[in-house]
Amino acid sequence: MTDELLDGLGEFRAGYFAEHRKEYRDLVFNGQHPSTLFVGCSDSRVSPQLLTGAGPGELFVVRNVGNLIPPPDKAGGPNGISAALEYAVDILEVEEIIVCGHSHCGAVRALYDPPDGASPNLREWLELAGPARLPGPPDDAMLRETERRSVKLQLQRLLEFPNVRRRVDAGRLDLHGWHYVIEDGEVHLLNVSTGAFVPHRPRITRP
Repeated sequence: MTDELLDGLGEFRAGYFAEHRKEYRDLVFNGQHPSTLFVGCSDSRVSPQLLTGAGPGELFVVRNVGNLIPPPDKAGGPNGISAALEYAVDILEVEEIIVCGHSHCGAVRALYDPPDGASPNLREWLELAGPARLPGPPDDAMLRETERRSVKLQLQRLLEFPNVRRRVDAGRLDLHGWHYVIEDGEVHLLNVSTGAFVPHRPRITRP
């Protein structure tokens, strides 16, 4: 696998980078100015740039197991999520935050079938999604609903951060919930008025 990745580096430099060299140099000299913070899962099947078609400098990306946001009162000392939020909101002044969950999320399944005691950090981390858990043994429909409930929970948590709340209240920051269905290649968007996730209908569909 390492050789394949190294080959990919060569292909990147000779192909994509060569075609976008000026864009990369502009990003170095002028700095990054992404409009969106994308909070996604570490799952290897979810690629934010591939999913959105975003190019270099367009997304500020934070990924972790389960696309979770620790609430401020449980964040403890310095941590990557809180630091990324401060940097994206206060320094980069992003205009949007997307929390993107996905189908067949291992973190969500683990809410119903927790890892063994050999993974104490993982168990404690997954409990951040605990309020999204539903009663009863999970079937596929319940797992999908739990994934969506977790996205809503993370959006609520974001509003507990004073810097996020201030910018949202001032109309300078929008929060969005997404649920990516891996097997369909489809993203469902949260309708904040109804609380339902609605399939996104692209304006242009390529074969």
